[in-house]
Amino acid sequence: MLVCEKGPFIRGSLLLLSFAAVFCALLVPMSILNDEKGTPRTGLQYADNVFNELSKGSSYFIPAVREQAKKFDGTTVNLTINLKKADLAPLALTLLQKAGVAQAKAEGGKISFEGNLGKVLLAAVEDSDRLYHNDAATVSSRYEGASALKAAAAWWYLLSPCIKEMQKQKLIKEAQAVDQVVRRAVEPGNNFFSVAPSKVSDHVVLMAAMLIFYVLYTLWYGFSIFELFEGMGLTMTKSKVKQER
Repeated sequence: MLVCEKGPFIRGSLLLLSFAAVFCALLVPMSILNDEKGTPRTGLQYADNVFNELSKGSSYFIPAVREQAKKFDGTTVNLTINLKKADLAPLALTLLQKAGVAQAKAEGGKISFEGNLGKVLLAAVEDSDRLYHNDAATVSSRYEGASALKAAAAWWYLLSPCIKEMQKQKLIKEAQAVDQVVRRAVEPGNNFFSVAPSKVSDHVVLMAAMLIFYVLYTLWYGFSIFELFEGMGLTMTKSKVKQER
């Protein structure tokens, strides 16, 4: 390897080696970063958990979704949908029955039901709210001990195809309500289960420190590559403008 300038090359090498050392340190579990169970976490796992908590704290839309769902209490729908996961059909049927839908049947992965849309949506919202607050036991007890996360998955696979089916029936407002329940209740409840919610206002110093570290660490890598290339004689210069005679 051709080294044209030792100074920049040495600086670049030291910067890159120290960058790699810090990166390796971020992958090593540390006792000072223990989780709630006392298990050591890496710096990356700690940062990921912090951002998950902050994301959960700013994603609680369930009260508004519940009020929207109440508007459809008394609205009867008649739907036939296909579940992408046929093995969830028995549980999906149980969800509907517990929600007060008397006319519901499952044939393989196909489910047909007729009932009060508002009650179905409110049942899905209630289960999602319990999961959002990490209360899996309550959800599980409603469905004869079935896994709470499995129940959330059944709600998702049950309600998602209902949107397109309602659109076919020109039930646009109803389809929008179902979409809101899926995106703003079922998905957050499932995705953020077991995560403790936090607010950005409670972690201003930590967030500022992590942001400053991210910017400096990015510049650290950039300058190391810049110095290495300069040491090897690889530089960028503005090309001369060729003038026509």
